[in-house]
Amino acid sequence: MNERLNWKIKDLPLTIDVESKTVLKRLPKAHAALAELKGIASTIPNQGILINTLGLQEAKDSSAIENIITTHDDLYKSGLNLGTIKSLDAKEVQNYISGLKSGFELISQQGMLTNRTILKIQEVLENNKAGFRKLPGTSLQNSSGETIYTPPQDFDTIKQLMTNLEKYINDQNLSDLDALVKMAIIHFQFESIHPFYDGNGRTGRIINILYLIIQNLQNLPVLYLSSYLIKTKPEYYRLLQQVRDQDKWEEWIIYMVDGIEQTANETIALIEDIKELMFYFKNRLRDNYKFYSQDLLNNLFKHPYTKIEFIVNDLNVSRITAANYLNKLSEDGLLRKEKLGTANYYVNEKLFELLSRR
Repeated sequence: MNERLNWKIKDLPLTIDVESKTVLKRLPKAHAALAELKGIASTIPNQGILINTLGLQEAKDSSAIENIITTHDDLYKSGLNLGTIKSLDAKEVQNYISGLKSGFELISQQGMLTNRTILKIQEVLENNKAGFRKLPGTSLQNSSGETIYTPPQDFDTIKQLMTNLEKYINDQNLSDLDALVKMAIIHFQFESIHPFYDGNGRTGRIINILYLIIQNLQNLPVLYLSSYLIKTKPEYYRLLQQVRDQDKWEEWIIYMVDGIEQTANETIALIEDIKELMFYFKNRLRDNYKFYSQDLLNNLFKHPYTKIEFIVNDLNVSRITAANYLNKLSEDGLLRKEKLGTANYYVNEKLFELLSRR
């Protein structure tokens, strides 16, 4: 029998030292990038702007890894809830952003990342309450169709491993490893347990950012690795399997730490671009419209595609007033007015172009 199929997941913490000199040399730059990102994210006046815009981008990228493909246009339209038929893929992506927000809300309340929260994230992602697998899971195959890894197959083992993982995530006394090294280990462990019938990959990627938040390395869910994983997908799976086959942790941890640094720097640049665009909009609105307000500016950046109801809710104005605001901005070219079914929506084209470049 193939020995790799007999590999068993070990309880955490690991009994070997995984912080090699090479790993330790990579950590300072990654931490510096995270600290800079945390600082610049705090300069955006409304946290909902980054949670929505960057969260939607992450939802699109993370879902694409699972071959759930949608365009930015379909994604933003689906968020308008205008009663038109949505693509199933766009709905899946919207479920992702809902799961991400649910997880962020729960860890913000509890200060911990528990199995109950992980189960809730998966429930929102998949729109069911199936919970941890009670039946055998899917085996991982290579490009030749050969089975190279089979996750735990029985409920008791899955529950025991997830209980151990929960303790490792939250009990700081179990390990004094650097938080980024621990994040790489946690991600490996979760993906190897593969505890759900579906949604394991997307849930695992949400766990990454939530762990950084409970470690106080970020305040908001804005650091997402999915775009990095898409670009390096073969390497990601190769390194995961290399840990299982050969217990080679160094390459895997370096890969994850480098991904954090690279993605943090890319996100810093994107937030800087968003800030610059917001400043442009603020000057245009303030200089030309008596109805300018910070709440209006925030709305136009929290929702790349906005609608009358969003303005009514965010600014506490009547439908007639909200419609007048949006129509005036579209007449003057600051927004683009479109029709979907019988309703209108309004596109922040400059923000759309900025987000679509990623």
